[in-house]
Amino acid sequence: MGETIATTGGTRTMAAVVQERYGAEPEAVLRMARLARPGAGPGEVLVRVRASSVDRGTWHLMAGLPYAVRPVSGLRGPKLPNPGRNIAGVVEAVGSGVTGFAPGDEVYGTAAAAFAEYAVARPDRIAPKPAGLTFEEAATVPVSALTALQAVRDKGRVQEGQQVLITGAAGGVGTFAVQLARFLGARVTAVASTPKLDAVRALGADRVIDYTREDFLAGPQRYDAVVDIAGNRCLRDLRRALTPRGRLVITGGETDGRWLGGTDRQLRAQLLSPFTSRHLGTFIASEHADGLRDLTALVDAGALRPVVDRVYPLAETAAAVRHLLDGSVTGKLALALPAGDHLGATSDAEREAAG
Repeated sequence: MGETIATTGGTRTMAAVVQERYGAEPEAVLRMARLARPGAGPGEVLVRVRASSVDRGTWHLMAGLPYAVRPVSGLRGPKLPNPGRNIAGVVEAVGSGVTGFAPGDEVYGTAAAAFAEYAVARPDRIAPKPAGLTFEEAATVPVSALTALQAVRDKGRVQEGQQVLITGAAGGVGTFAVQLARFLGARVTAVASTPKLDAVRALGADRVIDYTREDFLAGPQRYDAVVDIAGNRCLRDLRRALTPRGRLVITGGETDGRWLGGTDRQLRAQLLSPFTSRHLGTFIASEHADGLRDLTALVDAGALRPVVDRVYPLAETAAAVRHLLDGSVTGKLALALPAGDHLGATSDAEREAAG
């Protein structure tokens, strides 16, 4: 990604990824630029970002697909400078009315336009960073682990001794979901592809199924909960895999449909659920500090650990998204930013003085 200078005068600036139009190809729509550094307004926290990460949602916001996301992301083009959401970093400043955070605090969570040296966050969407994680590791947690926590604990209501099936177990959400289900005492059957089976097994799965060689729904096994992260199996097959009172939680599964992108399956599950003894459903993950604090406690207890496939520098964000799309990633991809303002001088005057 090339760099474009987009500021004048003595404005304090920062390096950031910029996206000005929708597009499915990251190399075509993501570029580096220098933008005016934001400030912390009332009720806001300014974070010096040390790391971020990419996930499937990054691509959806970048591409503006399915069209159902555009009322949020922007009808004609992106409302935000870039599609980043996850942050880990250090509080730079706090706005009026903010309590519980002070400059110098290490935090993690979510913020808009996170692919930048600085990001503005809401206090209710960040929490103290787990002390045992690096910034890069912590930045992979918020969106994916919150989704896994809500899918397994809150929607799946997984309990000790239950049988749980997790599809997409080697992905960003899946690697957290396997660990959370094991922590809750369930017996976990994890579905992944051949190269990723050992990684999933190492996370604590009791049984692994290679979906490229075996139909993971064909056997007699019935599950108390199915967390369907990456599958596109029809609801009929998924229902048959459940116990009479089992719970299906659909958190993923995509098609090329430009309007709904596969979410029609989630909608059908919601409509069918009242007419069956099984609970069939989906949800939109909530980004909130309470969940982050729960995740921190799990990390501190040794029950949860991010699986980081690779760390990219911020300037290679497009390459990171491309790697995500190729389907070979196990766990998460992080973006690293150096400590301090080492991606460039902070104003045009400083840039000229630096020669």
